[in-house]
Amino acid sequence: MSEFQSYVLCTSPRSGSTLLCKILAETGVAGHPKSYFHKSDLGDWASYLGVSLSAETGELGQIRLLVDAAIEQGTANTGLFGLRLQRHSFDFFFRQLRTLCLDEPTDKDRLEAVFGRTLFVHLTRPDKLSQAVSYVKAQQSGLWHRAADGSELERLSPPADPVFDFEALKDCRDQFIQFDRDWNDWFAEQAIEPLRLSYDDLCADPQTELKRVLTALDLPPSAADPVQPGVAKLADSINADWIKRFQDQAAAGS
Repeated sequence: MSEFQSYVLCTSPRSGSTLLCKILAETGVAGHPKSYFHKSDLGDWASYLGVSLSAETGELGQIRLLVDAAIEQGTANTGLFGLRLQRHSFDFFFRQLRTLCLDEPTDKDRLEAVFGRTLFVHLTRPDKLSQAVSYVKAQQSGLWHRAADGSELERLSPPADPVFDFEALKDCRDQFIQFDRDWNDWFAEQAIEPLRLSYDDLCADPQTELKRVLTALDLPPSAADPVQPGVAKLADSINADWIKRFQDQAAAGS
C-alpha cells in the first residue's frame, strides 16, 4: 500500500501530461488524475466537477465542497488522489488552499493538510520551441489531442488551418521557459525534491516512465504492464516547418 495519499503532476501545457494522466488512471491503482482546479474561478471548478454551489454556503464552504468533490473523483476508489496542476493555474489554486488552511505556514503544508502526504512529479518538455509550436498550432486548429487510432480525442474549437506567427511562437516559448523556472523556484522554496520526468522519455517509452511513477508512489510497477497509451502525437510536417521558419527568422534578426 502506498505511503502517499496523493500526487501532483506539476507541469505546463503540451508536455505530455494528458498521456501521463490517462495511463496512470488505466493502472487502476493510481486514482484518476485530471485538472480539477484548472481555471481561476470557483464557478468553473464547480462546472467541471458537476457540483452545485449555493451562496448561503459562503466562500469557505464552497471551497471545501469543491475540494471534497475533486478528491472523490480524483481518487476513484483507489485510496490515492491524482491531480494535474498546470503552472498557470497555480496562483488561484493556492489562494484557495490558504483560505482553507490559515494555520499552515507553507504551500506544501497546506496542500498536504488537505490532500495528505503528497508526491510531486515535475513533467517538463526540454524543447521549448517545439512545445510552443505544439501549443500555438493547437490553439489555431482547435485540435488538442488525438487518440491512438487517429480519431479526435479533444477539440476545443471548430477546425481551422494553422498559420505561422513568429511573435506568438516567441511569446509562448518564453512563457514556457518561465513556467519551468517558476516551478523550480517553488520546489526550492518549499524544500521539495520532485520526481522529474521529461516529455521525450515519456513519448519514447510510456510504460517505463509510468513504472517510475508507480515505484515512487510505492505501488506495484507491474500495474503498468497491461496499460497501452491511448494518445497519439500530433506533430507533423507543419510543426517541422514552423520550427525551421522560426529558427531562420530568429537567426536573421540577431
